[in-house]
Amino acid sequence: MYCSPRLLAVAALALRLTRSSALNVSVPISSPSGSQTLARTLLSFSIEQDRWPDWSGIDSRNEFTYSALTTLATLTGEPPKIRVGADSEDHTFWSPTVTVNEDEFPPANTITPYPEATHITVGNAYYELSRFLPRGTHMTWGINLGADNVTNAVNMAKAIVRAFRTSTVKASGVVLDLLEVGNEADLYRNNGLRPSNWTVQDYVPDWISIAGPAVAAAGISGPDGPVSVQGAAFAGQGFTPTGIFNLGILDSAPGKAITQISQHRYSAAFCNGGDFPLTSFMSKQFVRGNLTVFNADIAETHSRGLTYVLGETNSIACHGAPGVSNTAGAALWTIDYTLQAATLGIKELFFHEGVGYKYDFFQPVTLNRSTIDGSPLDPPSAPHIQPSFYGALVVNSFVGTTGASTIVELDVGDADVSGYAVFEGTAVKRAVFVNLHAWLASSTGTRPSVHIDLDFASGPGASQSQVDAFWGRRASLRRLAIGHADDTAGLTWAGQSYENSANVAPTGGLVTETVQASEGFSISSTEAVLVEFL
Repeated sequence: MYCSPRLLAVAALALRLTRSSALNVSVPISSPSGSQTLARTLLSFSIEQDRWPDWSGIDSRNEFTYSALTTLATLTGEPPKIRVGADSEDHTFWSPTVTVNEDEFPPANTITPYPEATHITVGNAYYELSRFLPRGTHMTWGINLGADNVTNAVNMAKAIVRAFRTSTVKASGVVLDLLEVGNEADLYRNNGLRPSNWTVQDYVPDWISIAGPAVAAAGISGPDGPVSVQGAAFAGQGFTPTGIFNLGILDSAPGKAITQISQHRYSAAFCNGGDFPLTSFMSKQFVRGNLTVFNADIAETHSRGLTYVLGETNSIACHGAPGVSNTAGAALWTIDYTLQAATLGIKELFFHEGVGYKYDFFQPVTLNRSTIDGSPLDPPSAPHIQPSFYGALVVNSFVGTTGASTIVELDVGDADVSGYAVFEGTAVKRAVFVNLHAWLASSTGTRPSVHIDLDFASGPGASQSQVDAFWGRRASLRRLAIGHADDTAGLTWAGQSYENSANVAPTGGLVTETVQASEGFSISSTEAVLVEFL
């Protein structure tokens, strides 16, 4: 007697439900309306400007940085984009007498073991270090607005553009995409860069007065050239893209060169220390609440034909919080946060990095003091990846190499489990599931898990016979395996570690599982599973 694959799957599900709970997840086999395009550079990086030479290398490239970025690039076919700027962007000054850079740092303390420089002086060679990034890297460079110094802004713009016209940078294949004039100007009234009564109405003409000459000096006359302008770069919701649009910024000469809008987002702040429970951070609801606040600005930005990005983001502001930002739980958060943002129409997320920061995806140089409390390290800590890097591996594996994939969020009826599907052409190719339930070192008993049962559904252009055929297909699984959510090492991706190699290469044998799609699979607390349909 013939029994269809779907009927067999239903029977298997009924048997399984007598043993344990299961989640039934509908997966469309063709791309539904409302799916969002996935950039191969969805997960990109923002670098604190003060110690940029540590990331790039000076006399030769930083091999660890190069290897880490290249490892991620192999998964999508394109290296992550790099933005250099952030807080120290507004403390940077160009000088004809400085070759690379001279930085002035405040004293370190237990909360901020690696503080940002308060004054950075740079020369032309500083920008030419861009040549040490992987070929094909696209860059955004920040220009000082905070100093309210037109001459300095013009000099920085000229030096940046000049660097990318040198033979060495041109030969490297690294490309300048955007200039950003000012970082988090909505905070200027709090940090002394502008009066305390400074408003967004003051910001727009102020920005035009500095950005106008700088953009002109860079040879940018509109949105259609090889280099254009990134606008906004605001920290909070006090100043918004919609607000500056309404104040006419896009009608100004430099505003007409804006092609991309950036906002910044962190889930909390560790500027004065504090206690941040990892279990609260690993929250599906929390992730969504932190991103949906941007929906109106995303829509308004897109309506004006502009790209929208999170130009600086990460877990917890002020370099991260110990026990959260540097843990395995942050790797799972990275996956859900990044892919959730993509479903909202956010093209790219630039995860902020700085030497010695707790939330770094990788530490690019040897560290002599602890990132947690500033205590001396003996022996020093060599360059290494941190747990969030594994989240980047999963995201890039999910995105794929086509450059034309799309994403939808799957409806997973569980408060802790998220799911997403990616389509190439119109056909579903992969899905990823993230179980954010925190299994901690202090947890006792049996580690919980849930069973995912895939229920294939039709989509645009898909017939019922195609849906039925999907029930007979197999799927390959790769797991992000984590001992405990509060672990700071020991993760594996598809059975392989990236922690034991000086060139960020995987060690250990590749481990995959092949299952019948109709049978589904289990996912443990504090785990992610990538499903590839065969």
